[in-house]
Amino acid sequence: MKYRYLLYIMIIGLLFSCKPELDEYAYDSGSADFSTYVSLGNSLTAGYMNGSLYRTSQLNSFPSILAGQFAKMGGGAFEQPLMEGEYGIIAGKLKLGYSTDCLGATSLGPVPDDGALDPIASIGKMVNNMGVPGAKSGHLLFPGYAQFNPYFARFASDPNATVVGDAMAMNPTFFTLWIGNNDVLGYGTSGGVGDTITSQTWFAGYVQTIVETLTSAGAKGAIANIPDITNVPFFTTVPPNGLVLNQEQAAALNAALGSLGFQFAEGPNYFIIQDASSQIGFRQMVEGELLLLTVPQDALKCEYMGAVNPNTGAPNPIPQQYVLTLDQIDQIENAITGYNATISAIATNFNLAFVDFNAILKEVEEGIIADGETLTTEFVTGNAFSLDGIHLTAKGYAYVANEFIKAINMKYGSNVPMVSITNYEALELP
Repeated sequence: MKYRYLLYIMIIGLLFSCKPELDEYAYDSGSADFSTYVSLGNSLTAGYMNGSLYRTSQLNSFPSILAGQFAKMGGGAFEQPLMEGEYGIIAGKLKLGYSTDCLGATSLGPVPDDGALDPIASIGKMVNNMGVPGAKSGHLLFPGYAQFNPYFARFASDPNATVVGDAMAMNPTFFTLWIGNNDVLGYGTSGGVGDTITSQTWFAGYVQTIVETLTSAGAKGAIANIPDITNVPFFTTVPPNGLVLNQEQAAALNAALGSLGFQFAEGPNYFIIQDASSQIGFRQMVEGELLLLTVPQDALKCEYMGAVNPNTGAPNPIPQQYVLTLDQIDQIENAITGYNATISAIATNFNLAFVDFNAILKEVEEGIIADGETLTTEFVTGNAFSLDGIHLTAKGYAYVANEFIKAINMKYGSNVPMVSITNYEALELP
């Protein structure tokens, strides 16, 4: 019995000694050096979310997630210009909540999340995450940009600093660069009337200079291209044919505007929009044109915006700042195509890891499953995009981090572990 007991002990000990450990993942930086990682970009790099940049959103930025994984292979501390609170420095944060529209219908959707704002003041130290909300490609090279952008002002080394210069002062060994969205986004979100698109020549020169500088001391890195912004929820949520008419309403509109070439029918119809190129100053939308998320919903529902006021017989077209026409969409897509050709060529010329977010967004449009969870571009319910319809949720940023990791591992022969997106939130229910 004594020997049988000892034999059992030996077998049990052998079984436990052979049990695989979770920590046996073979971390390997490959030919990359993650000891000092800096990230450069705009709001997508900063961690902007739900219409604001606030502490929790920053902690869930994709560079912060990446740095956590790099730390397992010798990556150093990763400083961010963290806010003190949850409302940012500029009002505009959104949350999910209930609101009642002009028809008396109550629904769940984005509502203001008001609270005490952080002061716009320098945090007094250099940071690794140099994502600057609002920055275009050229702004990363612009001396004195901190005097115009309060987000950069919070961590700029001095009022005349450049983002790239401050990045180089960190002596980076590795960097990520995701810039260019804002070179076209402001044009799109203003309906083509509040901003201009950066020229291809200027964009190419800016990005070339940025990468030349970042790699000048031997740093390696990853660069990402620009997704087609017209496919994010900000541009795809409000249907352009949302003018739903009954037979009597359609007949009345045809009587009022039929002689001008307008056609209305029972059911969904395209809204009427302003158009300076039209002889009468307005027209109906056509297939492929887009309404922006900022279009006033109550005005559409109760003030006859996009239709004809039956009390006066006067058309009430949707103002241009809420619309993207086919021509404007073509300008945006042509710009993005050119920008992405530049980014791809620079990635090749400087031997950088390359992340094709233009292709990735197309996959998300179709719906992808990651770690058992579905991500789509559907507004509110799609898990990937936050309530401003442009920036990502924490879950979306985790997916972005994983795409960077895939590209880095492939390029540099590293073995950086990916994160599970199940550990990150989408939208918080009220």
